[in-house]
Amino acid sequence: MANIKRERMVIIGSGPAGFAAAVYAARAQLNPVMIAGDTLGGQLGLTHDIENYPGVFGGVSGTDLVERFKEQAEHFGTRIVYDLVHSVDFSTGTPFTVKTTDTTYLADSVIVTIGANPRKLNVPGEDTGVGRGVSYCGTCDGFFFRGKEIVVVGGGDSAIEEALFLTKFATKVEIIHRRDSLRAGVALQKRAFDNPKISFIWNSVVESIDAAADGVVSGVKLKNLVTGEVTDKPTQGVFIFIGHTPNSAVFGGQLATNDAGYVITDDLYRTNIDGVFAAGEIQDEQWRQVATSVGQGVSAAMSAIHWLQAREGSLQALDTEEAAPAAQ
Repeated sequence: MANIKRERMVIIGSGPAGFAAAVYAARAQLNPVMIAGDTLGGQLGLTHDIENYPGVFGGVSGTDLVERFKEQAEHFGTRIVYDLVHSVDFSTGTPFTVKTTDTTYLADSVIVTIGANPRKLNVPGEDTGVGRGVSYCGTCDGFFFRGKEIVVVGGGDSAIEEALFLTKFATKVEIIHRRDSLRAGVALQKRAFDNPKISFIWNSVVESIDAAADGVVSGVKLKNLVTGEVTDKPTQGVFIFIGHTPNSAVFGGQLATNDAGYVITDDLYRTNIDGVFAAGEIQDEQWRQVATSVGQGVSAAMSAIHWLQAREGSLQALDTEEAAPAAQ
């Protein structure tokens, strides 16, 4: 027989937005279930050092911060399930159906915090270089490249914005683009062309990312798409900005998204489905920071809490309500 559980709230995803939502929901005595996925903390768990999150002056690793989030959420009564969501059914209204590998959850409310993944080059040396010179976030990691020469891969708005930001730290920023012109807006292009620290490598792609004996990035192998020539380019850092892919496919088109696949929410983080909320990078195409995701998760949780309170008298009783109350 299938394992079926009734819940007041299910949180899909375990990044900063998910944990923030979990803490608030748990303190509201909702005893939420967090379906963590296959990587606890999402992209945060893969981040080498974090120095721009309030309260962690001096730096903390992503894995350490995730562990702190986890301990706090569980302390207040969040139940973390290490499983993957395979399908959902939001079409019938509450309770919503969320199916994982082992369990079918019937949830009165759902908060989606499943995030987005940076698109990768998928070249040798990329994965092993993460945290050792390969980065997908200039705002997060630029500080660690003070006085260094780096390359930026991409030609859109995000790539140029991040390249301009990285000039605050790096002595030289070379932008590698597969075409002979940028896709970024005209104003951004002008700023980049006028910046003495920025130069361009046109019509080229990265074929591999090389590392020294200690594993730290030492250079990239470039291929010119016009001439076919392959050259070695020394560098101390590789920042990749070729877009993000929101993890919205699992919702099967039930949640309204923009053209890029990001879930659309209103100011209260409500989706087009009454009772389903979204926060963090699944709906934030712009900032993608730990601090902004935490704030969005809090807002989504508070909206969900008020939504549930307004319907308290009409919600079906839960067996789990007989469990011990969460910590205060």
